[in-house]
Amino acid sequence: MDFLVDALADGRRFRVLSVIEDHTRECLVLEVDTSLPGDRVVEVMGQLGQRRGIPEVITVDNGPEFTGRAMDRWAYAAGVKLHFIDPGKPVQNALVESFQGRLRDECLNTHWFISIADARRTIEAWRREHNEQRPHGSLGRMSPAAFAATEQLRQITRAAAIVVT
Repeated sequence: MDFLVDALADGRRFRVLSVIEDHTRECLVLEVDTSLPGDRVVEVMGQLGQRRGIPEVITVDNGPEFTGRAMDRWAYAAGVKLHFIDPGKPVQNALVESFQGRLRDECLNTHWFISIADARRTIEAWRREHNEQRPHGSLGRMSPAAFAATEQLRQITRAAAIVVT
């Protein structure tokens, strides 16, 4: 989980919170707004938790949104371990850094956003394309969504085998 910063056509800055699932390479969230403080990050994570479940560990940098009280309280209550990368070592969160590089190159640098609503629509469309259509070499040339579906089927099959055994 990490942030990117970009600007609208009129020069106003906005931020993008990106949440990536390490195993499936799915981009679970690209939250776009002019301000994304710790309370908002917690809100986004709570919504994501309701849809996808709560992870055991989340890797984050040492930004104030992740080190503040709101995130600390949420992580403690949810039973999530926050794994903070060493300051100045983005390579320790290489998956999200690589993803954000692609997002910047393929979406943010190629569009002229006229409003926050326009940025949200365009960035969400890019997220869906990334998850549903783009093959990844590390996933056997499957899209993240297809790989995740295969993994879910494997888990169901394993669970059924355990019950039967």
